[in-house]
Amino acid sequence: MNWIDVEQNTDDWLQLKAGRIGGSSLGTIMANYGKAFGNPAHNLAVKIAIEQIRGTYIESNYTNGHMQRGHEQEPIARMLYEDQTFCAVTNGGLFTEGEDIGVSPDGLVGDEGVIEIKSVIAPVQVDTIKRNTFDSAYKWQLAFELKVTGRDWLDYISFCADFPDGKKLFIVRVYPSLLKDEFKQIDVRLNEFRRLVSEKKAIIKNAPSFN
Repeated sequence: MNWIDVEQNTDDWLQLKAGRIGGSSLGTIMANYGKAFGNPAHNLAVKIAIEQIRGTYIESNYTNGHMQRGHEQEPIARMLYEDQTFCAVTNGGLFTEGEDIGVSPDGLVGDEGVIEIKSVIAPVQVDTIKRNTFDSAYKWQLAFELKVTGRDWLDYISFCADFPDGKKLFIVRVYPSLLKDEFKQIDVRLNEFRRLVSEKKAIIKNAPSFN
């Protein structure tokens, strides 16, 4: 594992992520675990294969309201988290492992913790509070970030701007010891996914040339 102190969402960060499997990709890769990969995983494998061949990041123009809200509200959530936990959050940077893994937590807390912030609408926040745990949709991302960073814990921060002051954050602390089975499943699935990427690379490299 290697940590790079780079500002996220910059050109340098995007270039460093080229050809790497990130935390937000794990849900796609782990879907249908034990079965064949679905179309989203095949599409992801093509993107990673091209990036590895070209050595450059492929920019995605896709965005939606949830993503936009997250970018705008993340700094607010981070500030509230610092105020409520009396700790400082520093740049998450990029954690790399080998040639094809790179995860970027939303921040680091000392030498032990990382944070992951999700900006959600009110009904989702209510459901999260009722469950008293993180949204299962992010389980694989959280597990992967803990696995790759090697940190002692991860604080999952669910932020709802519409909630009353003092109640906008819901924080769940996640420990690696609770995710040992998930770590093993990730190792198995990543090996399968790497083979899929290799297949895509072979197809691309052997494609007819008309230059």
